[in-house]
Amino acid sequence: MLDTNINSVITRVPCPSCRSRGGDNKGDNLVKYSDGHSFCFNCRHSERDNKTSYIKPVKQVAKVLEMTGVSSSIKDRKISQSIVEKFGVTLETKEGVVIKHHYPYHNKEGSPIGVKVRTVAGKNFHVEGTLQDTGLFGQHLWREGGKYITITEGELDALAVAEIFKGKWPVVSIKHGAASALNDIKNSLDYLESFENVIICFDNDDAGKRAVDSILPLFSHNKAKVVKLPLKDAGDMLKEARITEFISCWWDAKAYRPTNIVSFGDDSVWDAFVKRGTEEIIPLPKAWGSLNTMMNGGLAAGEVTVIGALTSVGKTTLVYNLLYDMVQENNKKVGAVFLEADKGEIAERIVSLHSGENIAVTPMDKRDNSAYLEFYNDFKKNEKVFMYDHQGLSDVDELFSKMRWMVKGMDCDVLILDPLHAAVKSDENGTIDVFMDRCLKLAKETSVSIIIISHMRKPNVKDPHDVNEYDMKGSGSINQIAFNTLLLSRDKMSEDVYTSNSTKVQLVKCRRTGRTGHAGWLYYEEETGRMVAGNPPEIQAVADEEF
Repeated sequence: MLDTNINSVITRVPCPSCRSRGGDNKGDNLVKYSDGHSFCFNCRHSERDNKTSYIKPVKQVAKVLEMTGVSSSIKDRKISQSIVEKFGVTLETKEGVVIKHHYPYHNKEGSPIGVKVRTVAGKNFHVEGTLQDTGLFGQHLWREGGKYITITEGELDALAVAEIFKGKWPVVSIKHGAASALNDIKNSLDYLESFENVIICFDNDDAGKRAVDSILPLFSHNKAKVVKLPLKDAGDMLKEARITEFISCWWDAKAYRPTNIVSFGDDSVWDAFVKRGTEEIIPLPKAWGSLNTMMNGGLAAGEVTVIGALTSVGKTTLVYNLLYDMVQENNKKVGAVFLEADKGEIAERIVSLHSGENIAVTPMDKRDNSAYLEFYNDFKKNEKVFMYDHQGLSDVDELFSKMRWMVKGMDCDVLILDPLHAAVKSDENGTIDVFMDRCLKLAKETSVSIIIISHMRKPNVKDPHDVNEYDMKGSGSINQIAFNTLLLSRDKMSEDVYTSNSTKVQLVKCRRTGRTGHAGWLYYEEETGRMVAGNPPEIQAVADEEF
């Protein structure tokens, strides 16, 4: 019979702590016992009852590794035996065919304590020993100081650069490709800074470019220079025998300067000055008072405009009027993202404006759909309005992808989102900030004019027109990111019909002109659903009395 009081070994499994540092290649460092606990005698990692605990590791002295395989030329990469031997690289063969490369990594004493193994078939990597206390690949070969050192993204590329320069100039590689670039460079920064020039020769792909951007700010002014290659990497340049071209690119490496810092005398500054104000301008409806004058013609392409108002003030009515005017008067394609209306209501609103009859207030038994069809067909021939048929609530990322498609896929000139707070329901974790920033980048990238309708908090004042941009619901980024901010206000509870249907329009921000102030009044015609130019209610009252 088995004695259950004996704490016996059940099995051995991979140690997650060792593996995170590139060790435990056999996958058996972690010993599991019958009492439910596990322990690694290498790094002292322990686990019990599915919970992980850590015992302060005892400083281990890394073993000096014996290199397996032989140093010979890498023929398919045109790398000579002398370069392979210089870096201590060995090749493992099977039946005369190279199956693995072994790249040694050395500690400060110059001893190999870790080996990165690359399988030729599949290009997979694993580590034997440890890379934890090692420098960059090849770092042990070159003493500190010197005129130039080149950094590559991989070991093979380091060998390729060394081959091109006959092994005379220092070249090193980061440990685990682009993903490890920042940490690897930080750990060897003092060594790299000892050279007069640091030449960055990473892969010519998105990952390589991101890695370059992350490490360049670490270096002293004008020390780091970036090589731009016509092919993917140095290895491909050598393989294609484009050595002279590589050397030329290497010598042409440009000193790092952040992309957002330019000299006033740079040609791009003058070009930007000349271009300023030449963007396409989309006029606002003439009924909107003096807005077009205040904004130098209207809305500019590539801008984000925010329209804010309290609940039930008439934002949506105004937006439909704006959409209709953009199509009819300006011949623009409009993407309509109306999250509080379905496609039937959108169609009803547009047909109402086109026919001059407010269909929403027309009793069902008085509606003549055959007559409405005529107006519907007349408007749709423009093929200028594209709606987001959301069919319920949408994920923010999904919504934004639809907005982008309207612009990129359907060539919309104007994008209207009504309202913002139906798209982004809370500002947890800066959600509104992120969304507004994405809208700004989309506007700049595509030159679309984006109009966003935003709710406002109810002001603690009696005057319904006493509103400002700080009353916007949610993040301050709504107004900060906007190029233009319009505020609407209405005394909707007034007993006077004209007053209750009059909307005050204020321009509180216009980045292009700097002009702000009261722009005019809009009057809502209930029978047509249209917003027309209005008068200040007090003046209209006098006129009505005189009449």
